[in-house]
Amino acid sequence: MINKFRYQDYQKLLGNRIKQYRINAEMSQQDLENESGVSVRSISRLEQGASVQLESLIKILMALKLDGNIDLLVPDQTKRPSYYLKDSERQRQRVRRKRVQRVALNGEMKSK
Repeated sequence: MINKFRYQDYQKLLGNRIKQYRINAEMSQQDLENESGVSVRSISRLEQGASVQLESLIKILMALKLDGNIDLLVPDQTKRPSYYLKDSERQRQRVRRKRVQRVALNGEMKSK
C-alpha cells in the first residue's frame, strides 16, 4: 500500500491529536505551557499543524503523559524477530554503495 500523505498532513494529524489529548486532560494551552515549559505560541502552532522543534514536541508529549508512546514512532530494531535471523552480530554503521554493473556493448563499456 502506498502512503499518499504528505508531511504536512502528518503535522496536521499530529497537531489535532495532541489538541484532543490536551482538551480531554482538561488543560488549557497555558496549563500545558506551565507543565511542559513550551510557549503557548509553539503549542498553538503545533495544534494547527505547523512545524515545531522536536524538543518542544517531546516536552509536550511528556506533559500530556504520552511519552510512553514515543517508542512507537521509530520501533527498536532488536525487538523484531527478523533482527535475530541475521548472521552478523555487529550493528551496521553505514550503508554500502550499490555496485554499478558494467556491460560491454560494441567494444565500449557502459553502465547498466
